[in-house]
Amino acid sequence: MTVPNRGAARVRELAEVSRPGFAVGFLAGSVAGLMALIVGQPIGWAMVSALALGLPLGLLGAVYSVLIALGKVRLGGFAPACLFWLIGFPLSRLSQEVLTRLVLTGELGGPPDVLGFLAYQGLISAGFAFGFLWMHERLAPRWWHRMSGQNPTALRVYDRYASHARVMWEAREARKRRREASKAR
Repeated sequence: MTVPNRGAARVRELAEVSRPGFAVGFLAGSVAGLMALIVGQPIGWAMVSALALGLPLGLLGAVYSVLIALGKVRLGGFAPACLFWLIGFPLSRLSQEVLTRLVLTGELGGPPDVLGFLAYQGLISAGFAFGFLWMHERLAPRWWHRMSGQNPTALRVYDRYASHARVMWEAREARKRRREASKAR
């Protein structure tokens, strides 16, 4: 009789829970390849650009999903997402710059003014965080609900989302009732 390996099962559960974040991050990073095609770059360059940004954003998106599942990040909160991507987005962009240059030219290098580059990427990371959070909030709960029958971690995080949604719904309805009551006076 074999004893199930709980560590391997936990890793599998977390890997399944991480998929929505990976998908959102990878898709967002792949837009870089589409933009390269639009401006007339060869398809190989566009693919390198997409992968060089899509993979780091996807991996960080997966980490974000796991942090939510483990209760380390507040559900639906913009501030935690913004702080996470304030670090993650600039580092992803820097890795894209370095990897793209390495693959296309064979030379290792980055932007001439690394600190200025990172500061600018940090500024635009809030926009990325907003878009990431918006997409993640639409995809992840559906995915976790789908996985909840076979994945206890997905069940726990989905139950937290459902409870959070119920509280938000009740608060909205209470505000609506108060507004209607004040209009009726």
